Amino acid sequence: MSNRQQFKVVLLGEGCVGKTSLILRYLEDKFNDKHYQTLQASFVTKKLNIAGRPVNMAIWDTAGQERYHALGPIYYRDSNGAIVVYDITDDDSFTKAQNWVKELRKIVGDITVCIVGNKIDLEKNRNVSQQDAEQYAASVKAKHYQTSAKLHKGIQELFLDLAKRMLESQPSTSRNSSIVSNPQPGRPGGPQRGAGSRSVIVTDDTPSQQPSGGGGCCG
Repeated sequence: MSNRQQFKVVLLGEGCVGKTSLILRYLEDKFNDKHYQTLQASFVTKKLNIAGRPVNMAIWDTAGQERYHALGPIYYRDSNGAIVVYDITDDDSFTKAQNWVKELRKIVGDITVCIVGNKIDLEKNRNVSQQDAEQYAASVKAKHYQTSAKLHKGIQELFLDLAKRMLESQPSTSRNSSIVSNPQPGRPGGPQRGAGSRSVIVTDDTPSQQPSGGGGCCG
């Protein structure tokens, strides 16, 4: 285990942009149109093998509701990568995504960032142009991706490319101490009662073998 590269990845974005659905689709090939709010944060762990290099990705799913924003730094400190998600039908979610990136850069600094326009299955209702999103991503030295958790489009490519980019930019990273540690409720600014995390180990390159069905969050 000592020679396995450890990465912490955090998903940020407003509520109902589909952060939980992206993770669920990636790890377990599940999707449901029902909206389940993420309460503060939870994490799952994905094992990968990239060009012969073993990788552990701890993926943190954070709550997007305004009342939880102050807790954000607790969850994304020491992160190696970030996936900032917006809904292509909601221009306000795109504006809020830019605010997340500003805060992320301020607190974490140099970090591998993905800007993700989710719900491309709703293209006819698009309110954020792909060109504008790509230009913004380039301006903050991030990469832009388009995904649909509902149609399972772009998700494997997103996470695989992120892992490769983290390997390239941080080949000997040492920011691993809090990858799978849960912030303690008693610590200053820590999560309130009701917060929690789950650790699910999913191995390597065959997520499609998982059963379909189950819960999700706003595709």
